[in-house]
Amino acid sequence: MGTKRDQPARLTPKGRATRERIIDAAAQLIYDHGVKHTNNEMIRRAAGVSGSQLSHYFPDKELLVRAVIARRAESMMGRDDTPPRGPLDTIDALDRWAESYIADPAVIRGGCSFGSLASEILKSEPNLHDAIADGFARWGTEFRDGLNTMRDDGTLDKDADIHRFAHVLMAAFQGGMLLTQATGDIAPLRDALRHAVDTVRAAAAPSGDRQ
Repeated sequence: MGTKRDQPARLTPKGRATRERIIDAAAQLIYDHGVKHTNNEMIRRAAGVSGSQLSHYFPDKELLVRAVIARRAESMMGRDDTPPRGPLDTIDALDRWAESYIADPAVIRGGCSFGSLASEILKSEPNLHDAIADGFARWGTEFRDGLNTMRDDGTLDKDADIHRFAHVLMAAFQGGMLLTQATGDIAPLRDALRHAVDTVRAAAAPSGDRQ
């Protein structure tokens, strides 16, 4: 979706900061209230901007919601972590990725903000389906890139089905998050993620085939 966070390249540092503040405010409001129940006045107050500033950076609501979708996708991919999450190109990296969620009690309350947004938009905003698909596609590419690296360096068998493994990891995360949020129990997420990583681990190449 263009540059990082779909950010216009010609903005001044002050302009970028204002735009980021608007996206942050809108993302939280949409998470709390949903897309349809978040209006410009709420966003303006939360971001501390004027109506003209809001309309300057986001002439219509769809553009802002698209920016929020891109923001939530980057958060799901760990781009907003401090430090940003590295590539998922080893089994150990996949283990750390899974355990980082299993060990975080906040996931029971919050779930996956991108998944929650996707669920709402897919039901109510058909014109934004492409933005949701793009977010999941970018996430899938992140997994496939790491898995391809493991296949190329001999960690995984040369016949390992990279696309299938990426789908398993993504589905384990989204389904596990939903069940954990619904039940208030980390076990569904823990079991789903660990099983998904073990599925990849089971495709490890024989030691003699590794580089």
